[in-house]
Amino acid sequence: MPPLSPASASPGWRAWTIWSVGVAAYVLAITNRTSLGAVGVEAADRFQADASTLALFAVVQLAVYGGMQIPIGVLLDRYGSRPIITIGMLLMAAGQLTMALSPSVGIAIVARVLLGAGDAAVFPAVLRLVATWFPAQRGPLMVQFTGIIGQAGQLIALVPVAALLHATSWSITFGSIAGLGLLFTVLVWLVIRNHPPERGADVTVNTDTGVVRVVTSAIDTGVGIRAAWAHPGTRLAFWSHFTTPFAGTAFVLLWGMPFLTVGEGLRPAAAAGIISIYVVAGMVLGPVIGDLSRRLPNHRSLALVLPAVGVQAAAWIAVIALPGPAPAWLLTVLAVALATGGPASMIAFDHARTHNPSHRLSTATGVTNAGGFIAALLAIFLIGLLLDVQGAGTPETYSLDAFRLAFLAPLPLWALGVTFILVERKRTRIRMGLDPERRRRSPLG
Repeated sequence: MPPLSPASASPGWRAWTIWSVGVAAYVLAITNRTSLGAVGVEAADRFQADASTLALFAVVQLAVYGGMQIPIGVLLDRYGSRPIITIGMLLMAAGQLTMALSPSVGIAIVARVLLGAGDAAVFPAVLRLVATWFPAQRGPLMVQFTGIIGQAGQLIALVPVAALLHATSWSITFGSIAGLGLLFTVLVWLVIRNHPPERGADVTVNTDTGVVRVVTSAIDTGVGIRAAWAHPGTRLAFWSHFTTPFAGTAFVLLWGMPFLTVGEGLRPAAAAGIISIYVVAGMVLGPVIGDLSRRLPNHRSLALVLPAVGVQAAAWIAVIALPGPAPAWLLTVLAVALATGGPASMIAFDHARTHNPSHRLSTATGVTNAGGFIAALLAIFLIGLLLDVQGAGTPETYSLDAFRLAFLAPLPLWALGVTFILVERKRTRIRMGLDPERRRRSPLG
């Protein structure tokens, strides 16, 4: 294999073009992922779905996304980014076309399965393009830019998609997104290449540079999973990702718009503005929290992760504890507080990278990524279930009081996550030699 380009080399126009198309595909993937959340009330009306059924749409999508992480890693290692992103875009287009034409809940769930599978392919494949087309020292910055730009997809789902639905129809709106997916399927195949022409294959990237690399082999299946989980640093990563982003995910992916419009009584445009603040705040906070994480490598949990959880819980409780509708300023505070969860969750991948050798990094990354999606699907489902139990399972029966009770669901998840973060942080610091090992008491006293 030809040698890697020197660290000082600058990527050419072709590298930037390929990355730009990959990032644009990721923006569309985020739009697809959050499209249902922007029109949750309309979805409930179309399918005559109660809250639990509506939650099932998001739960199925997240479950498929999380479950596909390690298989996608295997396929990426074998075939490279170009075919994987292409297939991902095609699956999402098929999912949105199915959603556009779906006459029933069952068909709509199939659509969300296709959407989750396609969405799962895009982000790790774009990270692989960063690793193969850009010098190693640029990796962390390019990965951060990729994530930040991708979040613009949430704004597209909130504003243009919702406006198109209100101006036209369900079938036209989701059919249009499907058509855009087909266009990107062709664009990705024509523009993206797995690696520079001077290299005969994808390169191996030193994980010490911070670039997320998908590494897959026989050890990455059975033995690798057990070995990764055996390290307390991986468990710390899992629980950090479990605890930080799920409330924001549940809010944006499904329950935020119904809560703000029907529960809090905001107009759709005002509710979309609140969620837009969440997106923009996350994009602004990302580099700040990322730089603090770099500066505080041994204090990330106490200085960044747990405070992010604390501000989210405090704002969440403040909103649901009020006897009446929350003022606009408090809803804005909630949006900004929830926005800390996304950037804070990226610290989990720093833990996974730091405490695992390169041969099982993809496994540790997959385990870590699963944490956030497990918590999110639990929160989404439990909120829907609690609404149904109160007899408030449809848009006609939603009420602020019902949402207040249903929105208690995140509290035990936060408590569980914080407990295990503290436990695994202590074990990790002992493993690293930063804290002394606890002495066992002698049976003689």
